[in-house]
Amino acid sequence: MIVQVYEIQTPEEAEACISLGVDHIGSVILSESGWQQPRIREVIRVSRGTSARNSLIPLVRDRNVLFKAMDYYQPHYVHFCESLVDSSGLMVNLDSFIELQSEFRKRFPEIRILRTIPVPSDEHRRPIPTVQVASAMEPHSDLFLADTWLPQEPVKGFIGITGRTASQEKAKELVVASRLPVLLAGGLSPENVYDAVSKVMPAGADSCTHTNLADPEGNRVRFKKDLRRVEAFVKEVRRAGAFIKQHIERLRKEIALLKEELREREAAIPPHSIRPHQILRIEELEDEIALKEKEIQRIREF
Repeated sequence: MIVQVYEIQTPEEAEACISLGVDHIGSVILSESGWQQPRIREVIRVSRGTSARNSLIPLVRDRNVLFKAMDYYQPHYVHFCESLVDSSGLMVNLDSFIELQSEFRKRFPEIRILRTIPVPSDEHRRPIPTVQVASAMEPHSDLFLADTWLPQEPVKGFIGITGRTASQEKAKELVVASRLPVLLAGGLSPENVYDAVSKVMPAGADSCTHTNLADPEGNRVRFKKDLRRVEAFVKEVRRAGAFIKQHIERLRKEIALLKEELREREAAIPPHSIRPHQILRIEELEDEIALKEKEIQRIREF
């Protein structure tokens, strides 16, 4: 179960988060003009030689700047999070995004691609085409992030940093439909991540806003992590991961029992005198086994 935490912009915070068990250290390039940030490069270097990986969001439009930044930072993951639907929730033309990711893979085969897929918020339950968008981007991505979509993004043109929870039902649909691992994001906190992960069963969970420090008025401060909340977030994700493993083990035991019954029923059928109810039960057992095996396949163990 991957734990990803974003807005880590200093090597000191990166070291602290890695020591707390964070698997993916996420940083952000905020502009094209300021794409070269030595401190962020230090953040990325901190994870070298550890089990942690780093992920970099480039909030840039210029392709040349993007490529120069990748040469400069050399992250494990580049994280593309441009909006793939318009303000009405309709899918935009994805050709330019697909072409960019295809070119990126050719230039940087060593850098994996994390792509944000929009999921409606609990408040705005518009029928946005989450699964259709993911299906189009799947051949050109390595990992998905299911994050909250709002009609008006906090960062224009990009999905994320809303602090709002995403629809767990729609996120689950994405997890089930996708052949790629899916990380769950969108308003996750130490208080709600266990329930969310236990229900959606993604490959991991991502936090940004709700593991940031709060000011005296209770507002979250950008780019300042609250390490106590990071630690609590990690523990809750690990607890949810243990629950999912137990669920998988229960499914495997149930499958074993069903297969045993199937063998017994097939062996008990006398030659040349098969009755309809016997065939019906055998077919039911085969269907039950197939459904449970498919559920295990859908629960990603990464």
